[in-house]
Amino acid sequence: MKLIVLGSGTSTGVPRVGNDWGDCDPNEPRNRRTRVSIVVESNAGNRLLVDTSTDLRQQLLDNNIDRLDGVFWTHDHADHCHGIDDLRVLRYGRGGPIPGFASEDTAYRLRQRFGYIFAGQHGYPTIATLEVLDRLRMHAGFGVDWCQMPHGPTETTGFRFDADGKSIAYATDYSEITDDMIDLYRDVDILVSDCLRRDPHPTHANLAMAMELAERSRARILVLSHLDKSMDYATISAETPDNVVVGYDGLEIVA
Repeated sequence: MKLIVLGSGTSTGVPRVGNDWGDCDPNEPRNRRTRVSIVVESNAGNRLLVDTSTDLRQQLLDNNIDRLDGVFWTHDHADHCHGIDDLRVLRYGRGGPIPGFASEDTAYRLRQRFGYIFAGQHGYPTIATLEVLDRLRMHAGFGVDWCQMPHGPTETTGFRFDADGKSIAYATDYSEITDDMIDLYRDVDILVSDCLRRDPHPTHANLAMAMELAERSRARILVLSHLDKSMDYATISAETPDNVVVGYDGLEIVA
């Protein structure tokens, strides 16, 4: 089972518009970050995408991904869903729409804003279906589990995918660690976690919270993601233990 980090940056990316790198070394390619998204891939070659980030087209090109077996959305904030139109090309040649999944609230809001994706329009086919997660336990050979996580005043969905005796979990955009999260991520092989910055933030995890989640859930490898311009790759890598990986665009890890 393989993790592919398509994007590792916060909502503004790194650098910010205006060529603002903050504390990040512009000469380190791993500091150039697009908006967050991942793919998990099984040994059979089945692929699941989590979130359709604003930069999805370029991410799919950079990672040579031309086929998906499902899409999962964590929530409907712009940096996590506004690349949804780029699924259109992946619909070509399929016998039907790309299967999509989200929580009930997220599915409702996605349908309100992107109805043409899920119902077709003006002779164009439906690009993706959208089902609520409630009863989903398996998809495309992956075991799927999930929980809702606090994201400031709203919620986001955390996911765990199991295949080939391994597990990869995704916890982005959370601001508090709950018992449900610990249960979901317990003993996971790879945990990709929100890690906006060092300082506390009202809607995102900081470095200390990401490390706490990994420790309490006994994750084997922690991958830090959703990083802002204060999180220089080399600096954070030097500060963290060997089982902590500072995520970057294009990172691949086999569980």
